[in-house]
Amino acid sequence: MLVEVEEAQPTQSGPMAVRVHSALGTVVVLWRGAPEAVGREHHVEWTVDEDIAWTVNAWPSAFGVSELREDGDSIVLRGRLSLCEDGGAVLDVGGAPVLFDLADPPPEGVDGSWVEVRAARGRVTVWPCGV
Repeated sequence: MLVEVEEAQPTQSGPMAVRVHSALGTVVVLWRGAPEAVGREHHVEWTVDEDIAWTVNAWPSAFGVSELREDGDSIVLRGRLSLCEDGGAVLDVGGAPVLFDLADPPPEGVDGSWVEVRAARGRVTVWPCGV
């Protein structure tokens, strides 16, 4: 996914927090690129360090369009969910695949549906990548 990256705020330790702007929305996440790369556009990969737990941090969405947004201290990713044979899942957020583990089996019929997944801001990371 192509995003514009700007520095948002320093963190106590670890990666810096950045604000990323994309066609799907603007969110503050952790940055795993070089500090001097901030302030430019980059293609990025998304990682979320939380498992999907149905009705805890994931729900069906009535909206069939991808979105990224903030809600308090959480990041909400909306996309189409695909279940994998290995017990994982992929959320397609505007053409960007985001991989998840499942905390428990999701309900019947969720494969291929539109879903919103909520994760704590400090558990969502973007990594610059070549295209």
